[in-house]
Amino acid sequence: MDIQFSEQHRSGFVNIIGHPNVGKSTLLNAIIGEKMSIITHKPQTTRHRIIAILNEDELQIVFSDTPGMIQKPNYKLQEKMNSFVKGTTEDADLMLLVVDLKEVLQNDSVLVDIIKKTKSPLFLVLNKVDISNSELIQEKTNFWKKHASFEEIFQISALHKTGTSELLEKIKEKMPLGPAYYPKDQFTDRSERFFVSEIIREKILLLYHQEIPYASEVVVETFKDDPDPARKLVRILAHIFVSRKTQKGILIGDKGSSIKKLGIESRIDIEKFLEKKVHLELYVKVKEDWRDDDKLLKSFGYEE
Repeated sequence: MDIQFSEQHRSGFVNIIGHPNVGKSTLLNAIIGEKMSIITHKPQTTRHRIIAILNEDELQIVFSDTPGMIQKPNYKLQEKMNSFVKGTTEDADLMLLVVDLKEVLQNDSVLVDIIKKTKSPLFLVLNKVDISNSELIQEKTNFWKKHASFEEIFQISALHKTGTSELLEKIKEKMPLGPAYYPKDQFTDRSERFFVSEIIREKILLLYHQEIPYASEVVVETFKDDPDPARKLVRILAHIFVSRKTQKGILIGDKGSSIKKLGIESRIDIEKFLEKKVHLELYVKVKEDWRDDDKLLKSFGYEE
């Protein structure tokens, strides 16, 4: 039976774009009130387009968190990440351009072309005002106003949730009348497996340095509940793919010390997410040049 919604119900799609490491994922998490996207201090943390759904009695907003737009992609992986961003201009009721007030901006930024082409309404969101000054705020505002027309401009700190409530209220006002696109109890289009793999990848980003996090991809191979429901136990086996044998050695560490720490820290967060006990096994596999392998990228979920 179809679910009926009142004539006052509002719904729409809000896409969040910006350069790498400007706080897009932090903003999404602050708005939704859940940890939807992994967050680290390293650029290119977000690799996939992640849908997060905000539901209220008379409202549904479908937010899309995208990877940071990379100016000069070095791998096919980065090209596909950029394609996720470019695709957001086609299906948005509202676009949020998130800007880090400390970032260096260039007129030839690929984001300039994207916002010039979009026909969706635009909000400019100036992030990290807690560590910026009025001169930087004015400089960044003037730069982006040269390239696009913004219906609203906001100054926020996504990390400290300053200004995010006001931003959300304006977003709600922009949503058109319409029915819900997803069931009201659904908060994402991603599976538990996906979020488990993202949790493990987040720990790799936090625990390892230099090239290791960027050369790693996590795939959950098995995800099985224990036959005895009373145990509330999930058995998970995940493969970590790297590009070279030397990277495998670094991931594993001396006598397995590094991967053991990775497993412990990943399991703690996975248990919080699933609200169950977890038995986690991690294995490292070498797939040379996987970041430029179309077939592997497709199997890892990087499809345009």
